[in-house]
Amino acid sequence: MGMSAGGKGGIKNEINVTPLVDVCLVLLIIFMVVTPMLQRGKEVHLPKVVQKNPQQDGTNTPNLLIISMTSDKQIYVEKDQFDLPGLKDKISKEIAANPTEKILLKADQTLTVGDVRKVMLAAQHANAKGVGLGVQEEKK
Repeated sequence: MGMSAGGKGGIKNEINVTPLVDVCLVLLIIFMVVTPMLQRGKEVHLPKVVQKNPQQDGTNTPNLLIISMTSDKQIYVEKDQFDLPGLKDKISKEIAANPTEKILLKADQTLTVGDVRKVMLAAQHANAKGVGLGVQEEKK
């Protein structure tokens, strides 16, 4: 509480760090809660690449439809689950609403090319211009 006994009742030139620490802890808690919500799509283990493609990344693009395919072959658009015919309809509706929409496919590394190709064909039949594949850069 910092009370001094005796002396003149003047102004103290001391910094009170308790409110600063309280604010920092509250900000830390807020960042810990918000950070997991920033990830879009379903959690998958992406295949690793040695060198990242120098073209645009696309992760910060607002016109980005994220399709995730988990190791058990479940298909998600953002957080909603779809089967292949439902996925085709969803992509068709999204492209009709926004023709410049880009598609990012995040497929688990344990899936075969044939499994991923089914999703890419569904996007092609839904008139998608192209599908970008999500990969993780391998650390050297």
